[in-house]
Amino acid sequence: MRLAKYLAHSGVASRRAATEIVRSGRVRVDGKPELDAARQITTERVELDGAVLEGPEELVVYALNKPAGVVSSARDGHGRPTVVELIAHEQRRLYPVGRLDAPTTGLILLTNDGELANLLTHPRYEVPKTYRARVEGGPVSRASLARLQRGIELEDGPTAPAKAALIAPNLIEIEIHEGRKRQIRRMCEALGHPVSALERVRFGSLSLGKLPVGAHRVLSRAELAELRAQARR
Repeated sequence: MRLAKYLAHSGVASRRAATEIVRSGRVRVDGKPELDAARQITTERVELDGAVLEGPEELVVYALNKPAGVVSSARDGHGRPTVVELIAHEQRRLYPVGRLDAPTTGLILLTNDGELANLLTHPRYEVPKTYRARVEGGPVSRASLARLQRGIELEDGPTAPAKAALIAPNLIEIEIHEGRKRQIRRMCEALGHPVSALERVRFGSLSLGKLPVGAHRVLSRAELAELRAQARR
């Protein structure tokens, strides 16, 4: 197993971040500094910042229905509640996959599997994410839906074409595969329809379903296999 993967599967960070950790000189193998993230690890002793790693831990992925006001991070310097804190019994170091801003609710994944996290969030894999946006500004027109479907010009450039459908006069379902900051909110604002409530209902092949707000569940092997397969298509 390559060193970066070893770190990722030990719950240290995603594989990409683990590569940077190795290059920064924070890792020792059998007592010697190691800067090659591709080095093969079998039975060697690996240390990070002087602490010996116990090796790859059992991987787990949770689906969580994030409540409003909860921050999508492992910790928060301002004392706000985090998604990781909602899985209080879990002792493994978890990281959120596919962040949501604090007011946004819905499906978010938490895992110690850095490889899977990278597959699901790296732009080149284009894993789709589906949201339901309740908007203001009156009923949404077909012309507005068509603009979403073509792509919206934002201050940081045009968005890729989105899938958009009207669920109710002021409720739009939007599927995107980009991950820009506040993207759905900015797209709707550009149409003259500010978002009053936003929920992510699908991440790749995984649906939020009837998971209660604030609740979580462990993904099955079949669900994980489908997520991995979708990311590699």
